[in-house]
Amino acid sequence: MATRSYLSPARDAAAAATQAKVVEAAARLLREPGAAAGFSLDAVAKAAGVTRLTVYNKFGSRRGLLEAVFDQRAQEGGLARIPEAMKMPDPRAALARIVTIFCEFWAHDPAVGSLHDAASADPEFRLALTERNELRRTLLRALVKRCLAPAQHRRRGDDAVDLLFALTSHAMYRSLEPGRSGAQVCALLLPLCEKALGAEG
Repeated sequence: MATRSYLSPARDAAAAATQAKVVEAAARLLREPGAAAGFSLDAVAKAAGVTRLTVYNKFGSRRGLLEAVFDQRAQEGGLARIPEAMKMPDPRAALARIVTIFCEFWAHDPAVGSLHDAASADPEFRLALTERNELRRTLLRALVKRCLAPAQHRRRGDDAVDLLFALTSHAMYRSLEPGRSGAQVCALLLPLCEKALGAEG
């Protein structure tokens, strides 16, 4: 007798739709003031119209749900373009592209700002964001190494990475955003990031 397959495309599609609905509900909650205080599996389940057990089974914990929100925001905010930018043969052009990508990401969704605000009051948010930000530092470190000659890199590579990390942060973007479009903020940051590297050669 043939073994019955329990893999169902319809069931898989329904599960994916439920997961997407929960993540979107979580993102909506994170757009609200005081997001950290009200962000829980129970609150997200209620906002998504599902049970708490459903949320738990999908994500395992509040941290797992946060990571899913981060992944969704990253995808929708254009961070998937980073690998292609990192492959650009000219490292300085690649850096300019990375700066532009992050400016567009910071501008994309109020939930991103809410996550950063929540990090000041919630250790779990802070840890999750710190880990994500360190990925940005890793990208910048690789680009600085490509941009600077070995002697320059030994002398000021760490300083260049730290400056670029600060210049491409959400805090820097937010400080420059009032009264400016995202493109105008980016136009301010690009020459500063180039100066952080110093002269070529």
